[in-house]
Amino acid sequence: MKITIVGPGAIGCLFAGFLARANEEVWLLDKNPQRAEGLKGEGIKIEGLSNVSVKINATTNPDEIGRTDLVIICVKSYDTEQALRSAKQLVGEKTAVMTLQNGIGNTQIMGDVVGQDRVIGGITSHGATLLGWGHIRHAGKGDTIIGKTDAKALGQLEDVSTILNKAGFETKISKDIDAIIWSKLIINVGINALTALTRLNNGRLIEYEGTKDIMRLAVFEAVKIAEAKGIKLIYENPIEKVESVCKATGSNVSSMLQDVLNKKRTEIDFINGAIVKLGQSLNIPTPINYALTNLIKTVEASYELQVVKK
Repeated sequence: MKITIVGPGAIGCLFAGFLARANEEVWLLDKNPQRAEGLKGEGIKIEGLSNVSVKINATTNPDEIGRTDLVIICVKSYDTEQALRSAKQLVGEKTAVMTLQNGIGNTQIMGDVVGQDRVIGGITSHGATLLGWGHIRHAGKGDTIIGKTDAKALGQLEDVSTILNKAGFETKISKDIDAIIWSKLIINVGINALTALTRLNNGRLIEYEGTKDIMRLAVFEAVKIAEAKGIKLIYENPIEKVESVCKATGSNVSSMLQDVLNKKRTEIDFINGAIVKLGQSLNIPTPINYALTNLIKTVEASYELQVVKK
């Protein structure tokens, strides 16, 4: 299968490395010419829970890649629309376009660009930390779950699932991918902003009563929103699930903490911010998520003003 991964961040490189090791034809589409050249020359190196070192095709020009069987979108959620519009040359009549991103709203954005019939929603519980261009620490393992919002094209889903399983990602197909994406959102709501604000690894959040309390309240608000929207979460006790994920990915540096440490824009608007926006439309108070959202936005806006000890 010819696969193009758009966005060579931690998860993008993790999947690219595993798929290339499984002898699939893999391309990385990057917006940064210097990084693309570096990836093409040095390849991908994965350490930690996995030990992978492979050469990879990388380019900034989608015309160099041509039509692709599967496009996997791994850019930040705020870049989804622009990235996919820039990569439309990759999409042929039978191309599937899959998201493995954080937050909610990506499948809708993708459907508006390429048509909902070819969009595959997906989440992964694998954790990865970007150490450098193409250099990844594999910090957590778990299921990858994919599905379509219209529950059609089962054969296409089975083909993608087979490829991912062959590459080493335990992959399941869901008939209710919206519930899966929301269930992953609940976890991100509890973990990401708190790690970014406290600079703690995932596992450390449950070692302090203060962060545990805030985590539980943020998750509780998000669960109320999901219930109001008729979303059936896959976890019987979402708060216990978030805490168990903290333990399972204890050494992981969350993607939002990585963004803050690198003084980059975060995906807060698609995670805690999405809960706040939905709460406003449903007239459900979300004060904890409102506070977390605005604190992260303040951190982003004040990167150049923050005091650094010398």
